[in-house]
Amino acid sequence: MRSTAVRRTTLAASAACLALLATACGGSDSGGGDEEKAKAGKSEKSSSAGPAAGAKTSAELEKLVLADGDVEGHKVEKLGAGDSVSAKEVSSDKDECAPLAHAQLGVPLGDPAATAQRIVTQEPEKPADSGTGGSEELTEEDLENFEDAIMGALDATTTMVTLSSYEDGGAQKALADLRTAAESCSGGFTGGVKGDGQKVTGIEEEKVTGGEEAAAWTVTSEQEGEKVPLKLAVVRQGATLAVFSSFNIAAAGSGEDFDLPTAVIEAQTEKLG
Repeated sequence: MRSTAVRRTTLAASAACLALLATACGGSDSGGGDEEKAKAGKSEKSSSAGPAAGAKTSAELEKLVLADGDVEGHKVEKLGAGDSVSAKEVSSDKDECAPLAHAQLGVPLGDPAATAQRIVTQEPEKPADSGTGGSEELTEEDLENFEDAIMGALDATTTMVTLSSYEDGGAQKALADLRTAAESCSGGFTGGVKGDGQKVTGIEEEKVTGGEEAAAWTVTSEQEGEKVPLKLAVVRQGATLAVFSSFNIAAAGSGEDFDLPTAVIEAQTEKLG
């Protein structure tokens, strides 16, 4: 049974990546480039014209988004080429569920004036040294320890953090739309990267605090009969939204739940002030 669990965990890793950070695991096409340039241009125009009260520029968000060293036991990295997904690459079989499909994949919600993103990876605990004591023959205990080490290495949560700043109440509307989608689509829907959508079988609300408003959910998808739990959280501080989309490879293999990345959420919320 233990060997089966390890094998299922490893095979399910790709499912988790596709369900959340599809391009971070396999790359994306270059279709999002024009859209990102358009957003950047819009941000520069907003900055030069003087952003609305509370709205922040790209440069300001870059100073507020998590940096390496901000979260103990976690590595914070900028997104590389092909690590992001554009809105036009995402589809949903139900229009009302589109905000959820976007949030899971790190696509900024609504129509932000500026955005900043990071990938935050929990560093797994190092397994204790348990060799064979000089013997070349592996014992049953050695095999179990090896499997435990593999499971421990996989039991690390990766979170896409997306900061977005909005004008004219856009942050409140984006969060409200996400709440509505979570309620309307709790029975399930199919959404994700076009041509490789994931079947969401259930959405359950989680408890989270922070900022002026906060909400969180466990989103359970199904891949080849296996359950893949994902975590989605959002915190609003003024005109800025922080969206956290998380997966855990070990949980993807076992179908078991995992905890919200509270340390990541709290650290980012603190930086928002």
